[in-house]
Amino acid sequence: MSTVYDLSFDELAERLAAWGEPAFRARQVWTQLWKRGATYEEMSDVSQALRERLTAALPIGVEVLDERTADRGATRKALLKLGGTHVIEAVLMGYRDRVTVCVSSQAGCAMGCTFCATGQMGLRNNLTAGEIAAQVVWARRETRKLPATTPQRLGNVVFMGMGEPLANERHVFGALAKLTDRGGFGMGARHVTVSTVGIAPGIGRLASAHPQVGLAVSFHAASDELRDQLVPPNRRFPLAALEEAIAAWRSATRRRPSIEWALIDHVNDTVEQAELLAPIARRLHAHVNLIPLNPTPGYPVVGSPPARIRTFVTVLERAGVNVTVRDTRGRDIDAACGQLALAAVGR
Repeated sequence: MSTVYDLSFDELAERLAAWGEPAFRARQVWTQLWKRGATYEEMSDVSQALRERLTAALPIGVEVLDERTADRGATRKALLKLGGTHVIEAVLMGYRDRVTVCVSSQAGCAMGCTFCATGQMGLRNNLTAGEIAAQVVWARRETRKLPATTPQRLGNVVFMGMGEPLANERHVFGALAKLTDRGGFGMGARHVTVSTVGIAPGIGRLASAHPQVGLAVSFHAASDELRDQLVPPNRRFPLAALEEAIAAWRSATRRRPSIEWALIDHVNDTVEQAELLAPIARRLHAHVNLIPLNPTPGYPVVGSPPARIRTFVTVLERAGVNVTVRDTRGRDIDAACGQLALAAVGR
């Protein structure tokens, strides 16, 4: 256990009972941790002696090493040390109608996607369920610092930060259970989305374990030849297998999947790729999110210019596909999608 957030309520209650605390104390501490995101120092309804004992024995385990803002304060990126060991990034994004946090599931990533800054790092560690959930608790606290033009309430959680969620399935599923527990954090499952590069068996298990949680699949190419280059896991789970897994997920959950596509100039933004993508998206009843590629050190290719983006969108729309171009946030603080490489990589 690296953080108190790894404990279940029963485990916390058992620990406090062993310390001679009354039965109600566990619910008191649990509510402060999960509903209010309080630190032990902020728990004024708990004795100083107990706060000190909790700090020593059951650390919260979240340390903010660095925090930066962009978009007039509506985007907040934090460099977090979890459990005293893992250094990751989480990003809070405030919009006029919603607030979303992008969380990491691993420190680094083993998938090796060529255009992704995190993918260039390699995998360092899996995060525990509590370490993942702790990022969302951090985000709930941070919403108080957002501009008045955005809601002051966290509305959505997306697993689109560092790491491949379905390569850390046990802990990600554990985090989903913690976050959607009504007696704990209390996030509605339909407000949570898990992103994957296409670990086909994991998609099926996600549908079984958490059928109300959303699914976003990072396609980035609609032919195996190109996807093998951009997204190496495609060599193990090619497009036919991936489409089958997504179709089964949709049948089981009755929810619409999302196809994520980072547009790379003259690589995957061609009319040919759009024409290959369109029938896949239609068969899956998927919404396509187009993401202008963000500059990534070590990857010389640039994002698509506006004219090529418009052409790609037009091809999809004429084919009857629902498509949007994602609002890119935090580019100037390396917080946008694909840029979550650690500024403190040697720390």
